[in-house]
Amino acid sequence: MRARTVLVTGARAPVALHLARLLHGAGLRVVLADSPAQPIAAASIACAAYHRLPPPRFALPAYYRAVEELVRREGVELVVPTCEEVFYLAQLWRDRTMPARLFTPDMDLLARVHDKHAFIHLAQDFGLAVPETTLLQSSGDIEAVRGHARELVFKPVWSRFASHVLLRPPPGALDAIEPSTAAPWVAQRFIAGDEISAYAMARDGKLEALALYRSRYRAGKGAGIWFERVEDEVARRFVEAFVAGTGWTGQISFDLMRQHDGTVLPLECNPRAVSGLHFFRDPQAFTAALLGGGEVRPDLDRPQTVRLAMWVYGLPAAIGSGELQRFRQAMHGADELLDWPDDPAPKRTQWRALAEIAATALRQRISLQAASTRDIEWNGPLQSSI
Repeated sequence: MRARTVLVTGARAPVALHLARLLHGAGLRVVLADSPAQPIAAASIACAAYHRLPPPRFALPAYYRAVEELVRREGVELVVPTCEEVFYLAQLWRDRTMPARLFTPDMDLLARVHDKHAFIHLAQDFGLAVPETTLLQSSGDIEAVRGHARELVFKPVWSRFASHVLLRPPPGALDAIEPSTAAPWVAQRFIAGDEISAYAMARDGKLEALALYRSRYRAGKGAGIWFERVEDEVARRFVEAFVAGTGWTGQISFDLMRQHDGTVLPLECNPRAVSGLHFFRDPQAFTAALLGGGEVRPDLDRPQTVRLAMWVYGLPAAIGSGELQRFRQAMHGADELLDWPDDPAPKRTQWRALAEIAATALRQRISLQAASTRDIEWNGPLQSSI
């Protein structure tokens, strides 16, 4: 009997590689797709075929045609997005009749939770505690909050990896912000406490997987590159309430802040996979949960890291802060998340993948982190492709 075929998109991401390994380990046939020429997941033994797609942000009609052709030719039954291509895929599934199921909510809900202002109000509608968050769409909106800028965090409504964030800036720093209807910002009350990241998977509003974790090292101010599991029942209750309130189906993640009194407040939401997925290593249990077989719990306790990213980002940060000993201990005390039994190729391929990203960064004169997602970013319904 032919194995069921699942398409995992966003093959550039370690979470896509990890998801492919889990599904493959459970006996599914995994096809991968993305825009880069040599993403790390394409080198895995879990990859039955890799399809290079046009970049959706810059060539959307061609992307749609390529995805539809791929789904039909490979006999795909289920599509699982892992990065911001989820928005473009949701638009495609909304506008056309596709033969495969897309593991994500509809486009309207995706856009609402990705919107850093709308998400907070949605959580508030469910009776959840939230930080005060003000929408900024004009210079007048900036002036209205300038006087207490030192108590606020400013960030674009449509953004990722903490890009462009201004943390309790001096009032004069707001002169650099030019919010508009097409590119709005938010001003959110600064919350002191311990940050908690959450990776979750749900079906029809019922939680199927949850990993809570904390990042000690990051790529710049954004994505974690060394992270450890935490347990927090209040954070779990927030995630359960939110996915139930939205009737969520698919993967979803949250940035939360645990205050000193134990209260947990949401900062923002990303409707995609994040690093907490790496704490699940049982292919059968995770795949069963993804297909509707009940909740699966994380089965790894040791911290996880990408050592190449630690050398690129973590070491300079450790040198700058004078914490080299702490860096050495972190490197020794964590597992390399790219390691997997009998599948060494992705770890070697990360150098070629990094070189491809670096070439884009040099060409576009942007950071490595910005280059890593430039072609799949979704910056709202009024975004420009430039």
